[in-house]
Amino acid sequence: MAKLAEFDALLVVHAEDSHVIEHAPSAHGNHYDRFLASRPREAENRAIAEVIERARRTGVRAHILHLSSADALPMIRAAKADGVRLTVETCPHYLTLAAEDVPDGGTAFKCCPPIREAANQDLLWEGLLDGTIDCIVYEHSPSTLVTNDLVNGDFGVAWGGVSSLQLGLSLIWTQARRRGVDLDQVVRWMASQPARLVGLDDKGQLAVGGQADVSVFAPDEEFVVDPAKLHHKNPITPYARLPLTGAVRRTFLRGQELDGQVPTGRLLRRG
Repeated sequence: MAKLAEFDALLVVHAEDSHVIEHAPSAHGNHYDRFLASRPREAENRAIAEVIERARRTGVRAHILHLSSADALPMIRAAKADGVRLTVETCPHYLTLAAEDVPDGGTAFKCCPPIREAANQDLLWEGLLDGTIDCIVYEHSPSTLVTNDLVNGDFGVAWGGVSSLQLGLSLIWTQARRRGVDLDQVVRWMASQPARLVGLDDKGQLAVGGQADVSVFAPDEEFVVDPAKLHHKNPITPYARLPLTGAVRRTFLRGQELDGQVPTGRLLRRG
């Protein structure tokens, strides 16, 4: 961390303490509560506390990936108030799915850190609204039908991860409008602030000189998630049959419309 601080690099951390997890109960079986107990909040909380303390000492820029434990919000809030150079993200699945709704054998819901309870989700939304959490970032798992262990539904065997890339904007907008949050704020969380975080000053906004990355979005259009219509290589999703509001109709990258067939991405570097 001290070395990274010398050239203002960003330390990106998956914050779960391995020692806590080693002493937690086994995740094996088809009951989600067993998996949840195997990745306790304390693992996240302890890891985040350590990152904060070391960032405080070294002055490094530290970024916490995929926050799921709302218990960590007070220490994050206090660290930011003290001037610690800390940023935090959460993901669509933590803001839209709840542990209480995960069915037995529902390994499509497995991810690390895990999807937690509905009350925890409400606190994450509060953390977004008060600025403690900086942005919402997609996670996109390459898990296959076999590695996800859909047949046996054993949470201890399945490889975790949630694919949210295609559905992320609709997922967050559906929840946001229910909570009285406007679309401009959603755009800041999902586009503007992630771009600023990684130093891509010509992305994440509609402005002269920008990259003209544009989504044509129908905010009132309703649809139900059909896994067969997903463009993922492995169409495994915990969002199956979930009703959503807001559909992406067209997408432009650097001013050119994407057809979903020909890759047009390129390596991005900090300006």
